[in-house]
Amino acid sequence: MSELTRYFQPEVLSKISRLELRARHVVEGFVSGMHRSPYKGFSVEFASHRSYVPGDDIRHIDWRVYGKADRFFVKEYEEETNLRTHLLLDCSGSMAYPEHPGTGRMRKWDYAATLAASLAHLLIYQQDGVGLTLFDSEVRQQLPVSTNRASLYTLAVMIESNAPKDKTDLKALFQRLSNSIPRRGMVVILSDLLTDADDIIRGLQRFRYDQHDVLVLHVLDHDELEFPFADRTLFEGLEEMDLEVLTDPQSLRGSYLEALQTFVRKMRGVCLDHKIDYALISTADSVDVALTTFLATRMHRQRART
Repeated sequence: MSELTRYFQPEVLSKISRLELRARHVVEGFVSGMHRSPYKGFSVEFASHRSYVPGDDIRHIDWRVYGKADRFFVKEYEEETNLRTHLLLDCSGSMAYPEHPGTGRMRKWDYAATLAASLAHLLIYQQDGVGLTLFDSEVRQQLPVSTNRASLYTLAVMIESNAPKDKTDLKALFQRLSNSIPRRGMVVILSDLLTDADDIIRGLQRFRYDQHDVLVLHVLDHDELEFPFADRTLFEGLEEMDLEVLTDPQSLRGSYLEALQTFVRKMRGVCLDHKIDYALISTADSVDVALTTFLATRMHRQRART
């Protein structure tokens, strides 16, 4: 249990609980409280079916559908779809850096997974729905959107059972994911974005074309941001295992940092142009500080607009 709950850090959860996460755009379905709805005059109305997830209330199982399909499906009601958030968590090989993090240091994978779990906890305790998709070059595993608190345990199990590996390939992946999301909602991408920039941009544009509220949490290790290497170093590929480069890092540091800054500026600019919230997050920062800073900044911008 301790291994599964390590992604739900108490200090993170206690700080972000004071902040609300609101959709910028109108979401589909009956929406109450802080969320605006295009529909008026409904109370609790049937919305759709979704596959049963362990932890769901069995009272919502549609037994008629079970009799026909021999599979469990749960009835979803509009009240349960206030805000539907889809967390897209990168579990490609590059997220395993550093392979041996040492005391007090986290791999990008563990850091991003903690961010995802913390957001899921916040959203569900706001009575909003959240789902999780793990991806590399394909969809590795998916947890359907749910408002049930028991789904947080399922989410942690899913993260724990998937180690980062394989290559990142977003060329068609984001388009397929966008096609699989039936209603407008929020899409949160947690990744190091270490793949072709044009593929990322096309994917982000597709999500925005479908009118999703998109957030990008760009997670990089301190080494990737600062390139602190001094001695002659052998660099090994995490997504291309046969790739090895022995070099003097000091001779590369200037050009590397320039290329990185150009890439970050491009990502930030594209997100700004498409009204996407973007944050560059270093794993050297504590998770609670990084997340609360991002959410507070987002909340401040939204309140300024209204």
